[in-house]
Amino acid sequence: MPPRPHRPDALAWQVFRGSDAVRDGLLTEHQLRNSAWVRLRHDIYADSRLDRDHALACRAALLRLPPGVMVGGPSAAYLHGVQHAASFTDDVHVLVPRPLRIGPQRGLRVHVNAITPLTANETSEPAAPTTRRPTGRPPNASRPPTPGHQPAAIRPTGMSPRPARQLSRPAAVSVGAGGMVVAGRGDGWAAVSPSRPREQDLPIPRSDPGRAAWETAVWLDPVRAVTIVDSLLGQGLADRETLAAMAAGNADRPGARRARWVFDLADGGAESPPESQLRVRLVLGGLPRPAVQHPVRMPTGIVLHPDLAWPQYRVAVEYDGKWHSDVEQLHRDRRRLNQLVAAGWLVLHVTSRRLHGEFPAVLREVRDALVSRGWRQGSSR
Repeated sequence: MPPRPHRPDALAWQVFRGSDAVRDGLLTEHQLRNSAWVRLRHDIYADSRLDRDHALACRAALLRLPPGVMVGGPSAAYLHGVQHAASFTDDVHVLVPRPLRIGPQRGLRVHVNAITPLTANETSEPAAPTTRRPTGRPPNASRPPTPGHQPAAIRPTGMSPRPARQLSRPAAVSVGAGGMVVAGRGDGWAAVSPSRPREQDLPIPRSDPGRAAWETAVWLDPVRAVTIVDSLLGQGLADRETLAAMAAGNADRPGARRARWVFDLADGGAESPPESQLRVRLVLGGLPRPAVQHPVRMPTGIVLHPDLAWPQYRVAVEYDGKWHSDVEQLHRDRRRLNQLVAAGWLVLHVTSRRLHGEFPAVLREVRDALVSRGWRQGSSR
């Protein structure tokens, strides 16, 4: 059996700077290269047992950035619970106050003064934190500390009201519940002193969901942007009123027209990211906007909800995702769609393979179906 890798309690389940760990005698440079750790960025390491997700990427990025920087756009959407908004390998989007200058870093997208000034709870001097954990976090975004080691928490980098006396950043960042950045109280390694209970958890500094929706709409391509905003609406993280307020408050800023278009097309009723992508691509292809999960009452009284529908033309599109390999589900769907056809609807099916590999043909087929039912090119409906 191979020897167990050396993993000090002070670094268990944590993200940390390797130079700090070596300087404080917790690890040697040779030990940093063993299987207990994974190198995330220059001089940034993490416990190799941590999930490789975008929350880990955000924590690693923040350890190399000065106070005042916060996570924004799709990265913030991920931290709020939109799992498909970003992956471990995607760039981390950050907002930087104008006075700060940050050089280029691999895997980092820097945005300066993107929209309205930071609100009171987004600045580097927030109100006193509470112990309430944020809702809608990505599953498995964190792991509990090892038994016997629960470092006390303080404000993470970018949220501290004053600089540390010795260090410009926490020596290590532990992975708290809810995708949170938590450091040991004091300027050094809290774990070398007797263990103490966790006093409070703090989230990674991030844009709120409404602001994240605006940033996503302005920064990303429209297909991906609408897909993320759909999920923010569908998961109850943002609402139409919030999006309207963001659009009105930033009407004179670059990207405002693009954001309004994304907000107008977004629909919280979409049941999956591929369905959102299909809807946006059809609209970008020149077709009228379809209704999402439109209710269609059958003569028997049952109400069906096709994925996408143009009720005035009685045309519907169903997205058949991977889950349709479930035989029982496929049987129920086919029976349901047969009822739509019997009621005079024209129903087309789009698979994942066709969405991603044969979309021009899909667009042509849907256009032909609409034209056969009376739609004319150039008509807004």
